[in-house]
Amino acid sequence: MGEVKAGRTEMSHAPAVTIHSLEQAQLAARIAAELGRPVTLLSATGAAAYVGPGWFAGVVAAARTDSPEAGIAAYLDCGDRSGDALAAFRADTPGVVFTGRADVADKLAALAEAHGVAFLRARPDALDLLDRDDPGSAVRAHLQAG
Repeated sequence: MGEVKAGRTEMSHAPAVTIHSLEQAQLAARIAAELGRPVTLLSATGAAAYVGPGWFAGVVAAARTDSPEAGIAAYLDCGDRSGDALAAFRADTPGVVFTGRADVADKLAALAEAHGVAFLRARPDALDLLDRDDPGSAVRAHLQAG
């Protein structure tokens, strides 16, 4: 998966966890800190359209505050909605996933760089915490395997 950051494409290597709440983000960050492993917090597919960038940025900030020693990357999934990606840039969202047309993605990648926002053109594989009976054990196993 290519990430555009600081004018170059990099690979993001931290295991990704799809979160649906503040509690899930804090749990993933806390376990990552305990294990000394980085984690990527990823919103649900297309979540920018219904949770908004402000909510996601706030959740990530709270998880980072609660577990400051955790290495956290975070991406709000904007699907193919360029307007949602633009709103995310303005809301200080740390990272954006945009899966729309390549020509639009090229323009958004340049804007993301200008705003200091990490940018992915494809959604990474992730452990989804939706409806997990024991999310803590699932996150621990996922981070240890990754």
